[in-house]
Amino acid sequence: MRPTRRLLLVGEGNFSFSASLCNASDRETRITATCYESEERVSRQALAKTNIQHLRAKGVEVCFCVDCTKLKDYFLPAKRNFDCIYFNFPHCGRKAGVTKNRELLTKFFCSCTDVLAEKGEVHVALCKGQGGTPADQPMREWHNSWQVVAMAAGAGFILSDVHPFNLEDVHGYKCTGYRSQDKSFSVEGALNHIFTRGLPFPHPRPVMCQTELEGKRVSFQVPEIFVDKINRGFLDNNSDHPVRTINEKLITQLSQTFPLQRVDCSLSLLHHGHLSAVSQSNASWIIPNTEQNPSSEPIGKGTARGVLFPGLHFCRDIDQADRMKAQEGDQLLEHYHLRSSLLVYVQDVIQRLSFLPGTLHVLSGPVFRKCRISPHTLPVFHETLFVCAVDKGTEGSCIQLLMDNIKNTISSLLPSLLCFTLNSTVEEAKSSETIELNDSVMPDLQLDKTQYFICMKTDTSDSKANGSCVGAISAAPCGLINSELGIVFASVNLDLLTMQICGISDWRMLWTLDERFLNQFIGGELGPFKSFSLHPPSYVHDVSFWVSEREQFDEVAFHTIARCVSQETVVSIQLLDSFQHPQTGQTSLCYRLTFQSCDKALTCQQVAEMQLQFRKEIQQCLHITLR
Repeated sequence: MRPTRRLLLVGEGNFSFSASLCNASDRETRITATCYESEERVSRQALAKTNIQHLRAKGVEVCFCVDCTKLKDYFLPAKRNFDCIYFNFPHCGRKAGVTKNRELLTKFFCSCTDVLAEKGEVHVALCKGQGGTPADQPMREWHNSWQVVAMAAGAGFILSDVHPFNLEDVHGYKCTGYRSQDKSFSVEGALNHIFTRGLPFPHPRPVMCQTELEGKRVSFQVPEIFVDKINRGFLDNNSDHPVRTINEKLITQLSQTFPLQRVDCSLSLLHHGHLSAVSQSNASWIIPNTEQNPSSEPIGKGTARGVLFPGLHFCRDIDQADRMKAQEGDQLLEHYHLRSSLLVYVQDVIQRLSFLPGTLHVLSGPVFRKCRISPHTLPVFHETLFVCAVDKGTEGSCIQLLMDNIKNTISSLLPSLLCFTLNSTVEEAKSSETIELNDSVMPDLQLDKTQYFICMKTDTSDSKANGSCVGAISAAPCGLINSELGIVFASVNLDLLTMQICGISDWRMLWTLDERFLNQFIGGELGPFKSFSLHPPSYVHDVSFWVSEREQFDEVAFHTIARCVSQETVVSIQLLDSFQHPQTGQTSLCYRLTFQSCDKALTCQQVAEMQLQFRKEIQQCLHITLR
């Protein structure tokens, strides 16, 4: 039993579970056992009568005629706040089907919110297959199950644990109530589902960021998809986030081979310059405002953090038309965008610092991209960039040293990971069947075409499975400093690396505000992550529309709007059908969107509202005609 203090049991029949729990509890535990039926009716059963007497003798509060869907009506506010609520094998009675039992669960979970402690648990035991989760073996078809996780989501609960319900563990428990009769039923394969509260979805508010740019204090509106990811401080000195821990271990390892210098100069979130590998459609373009000055507090030059304050309206992104207008009014405004890689600052840093041959310079920070939705393509992640100046002709030796040290660090953090490198061009790597490469690794910003990609996979995985690329190493063309020195870069995607080392399957979990994530990494401890939200429900919606032959459909913008509207709950977008009308020349596209949250309770109703809003947004922003 978990170390709780106030326990509530609902839907008891013969009170044998209450009696068993009472016998296993310490004196500090306070138990309230309730039953839907009257005491007179229940006491007709000899076992029930004996258990009731035993419970009362032990000081247990026993209540009758308690409706578990209206719990707050039976307990005064001072007597609520239960640490754990148990409901074993709920059933509407007799031959009630799955629909009525789902309704019972829905009302029960909603009732629990009124009497459960903030960090309390709800335990629901269900017979084999009823829950409808992959934990059931065999798993029933979704429509034929009780859909317990989806029913709990309606009250803000997430499934945090599930384990077998073993009769041997509950001494003296007798399961009765088959079709509302004093008959036993089979609990072989039954599961106990443990639910906890999930964080509510935030109400997004507009945010402005203030920074210094080219000697001027400017403010800019943060694109909506990044509002909850700006200013998180994952890499701060007092952070226990695993991204920082892994970054520090990587830097420490490399400092044993190279003289190392951290680049402490703050780098602006905005960059003004040419983009080659990260295309313009993938950049988050910004038009800064030099007139707004909401704060009189001084701000450091080029600060990457700046000052945040509420804005007036949301800004999804600056489209091509806005950039053209900006170009007409002021040439300087056209090319400002949120930094897509720390590589864009290398030349500036080289000019400001004294680059001695052999010294490894380190830059770390978050970078931002617009990209398609996929499990390992990250719109925001933390990059660490190692830059080393070497004598011309020795670049290969430096690359080898960097590769060896990075691979050794990864292997020391998780020996079961196989770390390897692939010598390839960007184009060859993207088409390779050996690794999975995306723009979340390293953009090709006028670097040598041949790069060394840092890849990893577990040694227990299929030998034919692709490795996951977490970084790249390359030499830059000569001349960045002088003709005698060359530059070697190593870029590491810390988020992808952290996911691999800690066994985190969903990149969104790195950004959760739920304390149960960071509590697993207190003091910089690294270990396998245990998810606190198991088998979250998923919902599927389709959308189809016409695209004019005069318009070029922007699929990245389509995905970006889905991110914004769904608050990052769209996990997959799949093109189902494409058709061109022979007379009008219009193209019909049909996409399937899959919604699922990794850390919050997501309901069918919420998704339906998101889908409606998504249809409005794509019609307005992408100039398509809905079908």
